[in-house]
Amino acid sequence: MTSASTIAPVASRRPFPFVTWVRLRLLARWYNRHLQRLDLAEADDHLLRDLGLTRQDVRRECAKSFWQA
Repeated sequence: MTSASTIAPVASRRPFPFVTWVRLRLLARWYNRHLQRLDLAEADDHLLRDLGLTRQDVRRECAKSFWQA
């Protein structure tokens, strides 16, 4: 039988710094993707032609959720 003094309370455990870093990177990637889609939605026809995109391509891309690549 183990004594209560040898078991660390769950509340005192902290996530590894790597896990926190990965979460922050993921959130930053999602936010960046959201901002890029907002910019794409505001692009004029001349710029879209330069990029080789149509308005339908833009609508399809902007309809995606922020976590979808």
